[in-house]
Amino acid sequence: MSKVKLDEIDHQILDMLIDNTRTPFTDIAKKLLISAGTVHVRVKKMEEAGIIKGSSLTIDYVKLGYSFIAYVGVFLEKTHQTKFVLERLNEIPNVTVAHITTGKFNIFCKIRAKDTTHAKNIIFKIDDIEGISRTETMISLEESINDKKRLMHKIFNEL
Repeated sequence: MSKVKLDEIDHQILDMLIDNTRTPFTDIAKKLLISAGTVHVRVKKMEEAGIIKGSSLTIDYVKLGYSFIAYVGVFLEKTHQTKFVLERLNEIPNVTVAHITTGKFNIFCKIRAKDTTHAKNIIFKIDDIEGISRTETMISLEESINDKKRLMHKIFNEL
């Protein structure tokens, strides 16, 4: 698969959309001194190329009462159980991210909970999944870096 060529205008459009996916194309066009139609065409081109995949909201889970974050390393009895275990993890809404990994764990998950008691119950649910031999949990004390732009700018500079 060949890399898609993006120019400086595309970079600036992406930069603004990362800040706020709801930014109207007319606002982007005014800032970049181009037409809203041009913004629309370029965004459509990046969507068709798979560079832009949908758009999303950022939810403040703390304000919703879910301030506890933990990472759970999952050890499987057999690696061929990976797909089955991932399907079961997907049934637990508090498991917000899961990665198949190399190294110490077979699967590495992020969970969100209200407090330690709630997290304990979620971890017990994970432990009860058939095919999991054990888990290891790390509690997040603080999310210190969550930057969506730095890597994008590095990639742009490499192009």
